[in-house]
Amino acid sequence: MKTLKIVGLVLGGLVLLAIAGIAAVWAPDRSAEDLATRWAPPPSQFTVIDGMKVHFRDEGPRDDPQPIVLLHGTSASLHTWDGWSAALQAKHRVIRVDLPGFGLTGPTADGNYQMPVYSRFVIALMDHLQVKQAVLAGNSLGGYVAWKTAVDYPARVSKLILVDSAGYTTTAASVPIGFKLAQIPMLSALMSNILPRRVVESSLRNVYGDPSKISADLVDRYYELALRAGNRKSLAARFAQNKPGEFEAQIPQIKQPTLILWGGLDRLIPPENAQKFHHDIAGSSLVVFDTLGHVGHEEDPALTVAAAQAFLAR
Repeated sequence: MKTLKIVGLVLGGLVLLAIAGIAAVWAPDRSAEDLATRWAPPPSQFTVIDGMKVHFRDEGPRDDPQPIVLLHGTSASLHTWDGWSAALQAKHRVIRVDLPGFGLTGPTADGNYQMPVYSRFVIALMDHLQVKQAVLAGNSLGGYVAWKTAVDYPARVSKLILVDSAGYTTTAASVPIGFKLAQIPMLSALMSNILPRRVVESSLRNVYGDPSKISADLVDRYYELALRAGNRKSLAARFAQNKPGEFEAQIPQIKQPTLILWGGLDRLIPPENAQKFHHDIAGSSLVVFDTLGHVGHEEDPALTVAAAQAFLAR
């Protein structure tokens, strides 16, 4: 009897530990309205496009004939461009948006996250804001969306700025753990209600050249916006629906003046991809920042935006 009692106590303790462990990482969905209090103060705006309540910011002079549209990467948000927007908006109209499946915009109405959906979305946003033609700048997924839009709707895009852009079939030197989990069906389903904050922090450290630049506030932003209702399922769906390099044969069709910016320490989309873009886009310019990682525009806004400003001034 005494042995059974001890076994019962041990098992009970293990159950309590398991419950405590789950409670520590339990992270159910949060509504966009709840998150907007912190992450969508003025000048944030919302509008309905394709059935989505889209989060965007539109700053700078309204008489700018060539506004700049800034497009973020996977699991990021329009806030990733804070530094660039602050530097550019004195002379340029700067528009940035949470892309479908991310930030406060959240899931598409039909669950479609293929690339043509994103390029059509950019044009729909431009139409809504009465922008006939724009400079498109994008990082990673946002770069992919930018150049795909330039191919699909060439008359609407005057220039391109690609920051560590996706698009080619490539082999990553290191993939953020959050992306790995989202691509494993059983685990991605589990992550719909469980998300350890340290997974988000580890993923950020993976894409920065200097992880010491990652602040608690930065981790908070990525973590909390990942919890926006539907975003975790959208991330898994986007990975499942898009094949690497699906449209890379279209890259030589790009005719717009193009600036390619790359982090020399990018382990997710390594620098040899910058050379591919530079080779395939006639007349393009390439700048590599030796100390930066995959999100150089966020890691060192001042350094990277200076290159963009020089390009825009040509």
